[in-house]
Amino acid sequence: MSTADLPLPTAAGTARLRAALTASAFTADGLLELLGAPAYTALARGETVPAARATDGDDSAPAVLVRLFLLQRPVPYERARAVLPVDGLLGDGWLLREGAGVRATVDVRPYAGPEGQDWWVVSDPGFGVGGAGGAGGRDRDVVLGVGGASMTLAQLTVREPVDRALDVGTGSGIQALHLAQHARRVVATDVNPRALRMAALTLGLSGAAEPELREGSLFEPVAREAGFDLIVANPPFVISPAQGADALTYRDGGMGGDTLCRTLVERSADRLTDGGVCQLLANWQHVEGEDWRERVASWVPAGCDAWIVQRERQDITEYTELWLRDAGVHRDDPAGYERLYGQWLAEFERRRTGGVGFGWITLTKTGSRRPSVTAEEWPHAVEQPLGETARRRLALAAFLRDHDDRALLATRFELAEGVVQEQVGAPGAEDPEHVVLRQRHGMMRAHAVDTLGAALAGACDGTLPAGVIVDAIAQLLEADPARVREGAPAVLRTLVGDGFLLPV
Repeated sequence: MSTADLPLPTAAGTARLRAALTASAFTADGLLELLGAPAYTALARGETVPAARATDGDDSAPAVLVRLFLLQRPVPYERARAVLPVDGLLGDGWLLREGAGVRATVDVRPYAGPEGQDWWVVSDPGFGVGGAGGAGGRDRDVVLGVGGASMTLAQLTVREPVDRALDVGTGSGIQALHLAQHARRVVATDVNPRALRMAALTLGLSGAAEPELREGSLFEPVAREAGFDLIVANPPFVISPAQGADALTYRDGGMGGDTLCRTLVERSADRLTDGGVCQLLANWQHVEGEDWRERVASWVPAGCDAWIVQRERQDITEYTELWLRDAGVHRDDPAGYERLYGQWLAEFERRRTGGVGFGWITLTKTGSRRPSVTAEEWPHAVEQPLGETARRRLALAAFLRDHDDRALLATRFELAEGVVQEQVGAPGAEDPEHVVLRQRHGMMRAHAVDTLGAALAGACDGTLPAGVIVDAIAQLLEADPARVREGAPAVLRTLVGDGFLLPV
C-alpha cells in the first residue's frame, strides 16, 4: 500500500466536507441516535451488519453517509450530491466514481472529543482491531482507526497545558488530535508514510492545527531534539515472530520479543524535559523464573519515577489466537494458520515465555537518585478518564519520597473526593469485622483498614496536621501515644500513595 490512493484535499475542500458532515448530523451523537447503542458499539468492533440493518431503506442524510463512509457501499451520485459537495470530493480524492454512483476511498468515522467536539478519524476502510473480518490481512501498511487501545491511551494521558508534545507512532492521528488541544506544538511520527497522510486528514477534517509530521521509527525522527513535556505512544506492541516484510506495520514491533516497548521506555528520558511525562501502552513477556514486575521496572531509565500497571495477562495460546485471527489468517488459509500458530508457539518457547501482559506505563523525569517505581497488577474496573489519576499518582510518589516520617506527621491531609467507608460484619454484630475504604473514582481501589486508618480517614479534613490527629486518636483509644505515633507513618504512606488521602 502507498499514499497514491489517498485523498489530497485543499484546505477549502476539507472545510466544505466538515461543514457538510456536521449539517447532516454525521457525528458521534448523531450516529448513536440513528443506529442505537447495539449497532453503534458493534461498528467499533468492526461488525457492520447491525448498522446495515439499522439503515436499510433509510434515505436520510446521516444514513446515506453511514453507507458511504462506514459500510463502504456505493451511493447513487445524485443522492450523495444532495448531502455532500460531491464534485469537489471527487476532485480531492475522498470519493471515486463507480458506475452511476460514488464510493468512499477511506473510512471517515465520527469521534467525540473530550469536551463534546465533533471530530472525524480517517483510516483505511473496513478494518478494526479484533474485528471479525481481520484487521489487515496481508496489507502490512494498513492504517487502523480508533480501537480499544488507542481509546485507553487517550483517556490515560495527562491533560495539562504543555509547550511541546510528541506522539510516537501516530497511526490515524487520534493521539495527536487530542494533544493539539493542550500543547502549543505537537510533533507526530510514524514509520508508515500512509499513516502520516491519514493523520493529516484526521486533524484537518477535525479542524485542528496540523502537527509536524515526521517519518521514522521510534525516536529516530527527533533524535537531535529533547525538550518534550509530554510523550505518548500506542506502539506496534504485539509480540510476534514476524520480522521484516512479514511484519504488519500497524501491530508488530519487528524487534523480537518485547524489545520495542523496552526500547521506547529506556530512551524516553533523553527526549523529556525535567518534569516531563511519557505515557505508553505496552505488551511484555512473562518469562519463566522472572517476576514480570521486576523485569518491566528494570526498563525505567535512571532519574525517572514510574507507574506500571498490568491490566491483563494471556497465556501464549490465547495471545497467538487473538493476533492470528486479527490478521485474518484463519479465514482463507487453514494450513497457513496452523503453520504460523506453530511458529508463534515455538518462538515463545525459545524465549521461555509462558504468557504476555498488557498494560500501561507512565513515567516522569524527576532526576531523583531515589526513584519511585511501582509495578502492579490491576485487572479490576476503573473509571475513565484516568489522566488526572496518573498525574496525581506521580505527584504523590514524589511527595512521599521527599517527606520523612516527621515531615509526614507535620502535614495536613484531606480525604480524596469520592472515598466512602464500608463496614463488613455479621448482621446484628456490635462491631464490624472489617472497615473498608473504597474509591468511587479513578482506580476504584478498596483498602481494609484498622481503627487508626479509619479514624485518620475520617478526621483528615485539611485543618490539622496528621500528628495532632494521631495523638488525639491515641487518647480516644486509651493507647500508648508513642506506639500509635510510631505506626502512623506507615498507614499514612499507604493511604496517600494510593490516593485516599491528599496533602493540602
